[in-house]
Amino acid sequence: MNGKKIVISGTGCALADFLFNGVSFDSDGFKKYLSKNTGDGGLSPGKLVFTEELEQFAGRPYPEIAREIIGVRAPDAFNVGGPSLVALIHAAQLLDSQDYEVKFYGLSGRDLTAGEIFAMISKTPLDFGNYRPDSQKPTPFTDVLSDPDHDNGHGERTFVNNIGAAWDYYPKDIPDDFFQADMVCFGGTGLVPQIHDGLTELLAKAKENNCITLVNTVFDFRNEKKNPGLPWPLVSTHQDFGMIDLLIMDCTEAIAISGRKTLDEAARFFAETGVSSCIITNGAQNLIAWSGGGLFEKTDLITMPVSKTVTDELKSNPHKKGDTTGCGDNFVGGIIASVAWQLKTRKKGHIDLVESLSWGVASGGFCCFTIGGTYLEDSEGDKKAKVQKIQQDYLRQIGYPSV
Repeated sequence: MNGKKIVISGTGCALADFLFNGVSFDSDGFKKYLSKNTGDGGLSPGKLVFTEELEQFAGRPYPEIAREIIGVRAPDAFNVGGPSLVALIHAAQLLDSQDYEVKFYGLSGRDLTAGEIFAMISKTPLDFGNYRPDSQKPTPFTDVLSDPDHDNGHGERTFVNNIGAAWDYYPKDIPDDFFQADMVCFGGTGLVPQIHDGLTELLAKAKENNCITLVNTVFDFRNEKKNPGLPWPLVSTHQDFGMIDLLIMDCTEAIAISGRKTLDEAARFFAETGVSSCIITNGAQNLIAWSGGGLFEKTDLITMPVSKTVTDELKSNPHKKGDTTGCGDNFVGGIIASVAWQLKTRKKGHIDLVESLSWGVASGGFCCFTIGGTYLEDSEGDKKAKVQKIQQDYLRQIGYPSV
């Protein structure tokens, strides 16, 4: 693919993030709405709850709940959010637009929130011509409640989400040119219900077109609520996992989707289903990854740390701490970009997994210094230079040569 422009198409969760920093998860207001039983609609640090479910749990309208937890104040920041849109924006910022094209497909409402999202995306290299403001429902949004002091200072967020227009986006709405790509990415489809339920058919169509497929997940509150304690459905059968070239989850999602009790058991489950490669993140703890050899070089289960450069900088200069919103999404974007770079010189089955992980870790780490997941560059290449410095430090940290 050396002289060919590499095309990346993606769809999934895209929304407006309204960020509220400094929300104490130990406050009486927050504790009042804490979940008591899995899937009951209450708040849980690190997880997402829908506005409708929280209202049912609390017996009162969400605006009243929000005032009790947050107080009467404007958001600390507005940002473009969503595991698909944020990851693709970051990948587009890292990749040279002359050799790579990154496109997002989706649906929004026709409201002021959509206008704010489009205005912000227009300041990035992402192609969003297929992101249509055609729904009568409100544009999806999430109130992100962030407590930087939670988890011994590592920070954590709680998400309150309104699906809105995402209810109206179906597999049939995705045009054929979506699949005229080298790589297709499905991000956070648990928050786009019809796409999530049709993921198997979309993966099959991608494979018919010889696309590399990447799936990154999100906490699936809808299915957790529907069948508490049962495995979350991602694809129709275990064999269908074999259509996924790279599956990226956090530890909670990996255990819930696999239906296993431990991370090691979950990793073995996905290996047995035929997923080509898998990455499981764990917040500020070590991540695990492996490859069966279909996309990346065959790699036994490996454990890798987070960036020491980032953690040391945050400890030494706590005033530089933003929040952890979007860290996982930027992690995915770094992986996407690295795979795209390597496709220029390497064939499928020979992509370097550790090299890609280094860009993922550095990308997620860089996001810790900002409020919100989408970073607007001062100039083209600005973000890549900052992330690459962390990435090079990380390769030295793990004793791995630059590629």
